[in-house]
Amino acid sequence: MRILVIEDDVQLAENLRNVLEKEKYSVDLCHDGENGLFHLTEYPLDLAVVDLGLPKLDGVELIKRARAQDIKIPILILTARDRWQEKVEGLDAGADDYLTKPFHVEELIARCNALIRRSAGQANPEISIGPITLHTRSQQVFVNERELSLTAYEYKVLEYLMVNPHKVISKSELTEHIYDQDFDLDSNVIEVFVLRLRKKLDPDGSLNPVETLRGRGYRFKTQW
Repeated sequence: MRILVIEDDVQLAENLRNVLEKEKYSVDLCHDGENGLFHLTEYPLDLAVVDLGLPKLDGVELIKRARAQDIKIPILILTARDRWQEKVEGLDAGADDYLTKPFHVEELIARCNALIRRSAGQANPEISIGPITLHTRSQQVFVNERELSLTAYEYKVLEYLMVNPHKVISKSELTEHIYDQDFDLDSNVIEVFVLRLRKKLDPDGSLNPVETLRGRGYRFKTQW
């Protein structure tokens, strides 16, 4: 999953990036509202974490403009402003959740996970499709109750496919969601990850969990 952090405190933004990347998120950073709005409109994202006190364009106005442009991704406000009136203003602007500074890292991660699951129609942190179960909190994957050992990027690819089981996902979309924005989108590394996943999820070739649609991309199988 790909998260945009819009935070003018450079050190805090870097700390947030480190925390979220440890949770296997791909993270983009912006340090002012104008640049943040540009990223929201131009890049495929799964969640935005937005500070309210931003230079050039404040967080509330940024959220209003994003929603006016029909940007539907969940938005989490992260700010030192703790007056209830400001919380109401931020939520009324179109934010989905509100977390005040200082905060516990565990709560931030839990809120991010919950917002992304909810936006994908997955309220439960455990996703089960056929014999395959993925636990988004512990980042464990099981096939017929047997735990698999996946690399960080194999897990990211599988999670994105399973969160969007009815959607055809192109190679470029997968690349954009698991890597930072400056990654070479022409890389064939996604094909390698999908091949490895197939071997680990389906060593005897009986399940075919990840379907390839020629010229279109991949889709996670939903009927078994």
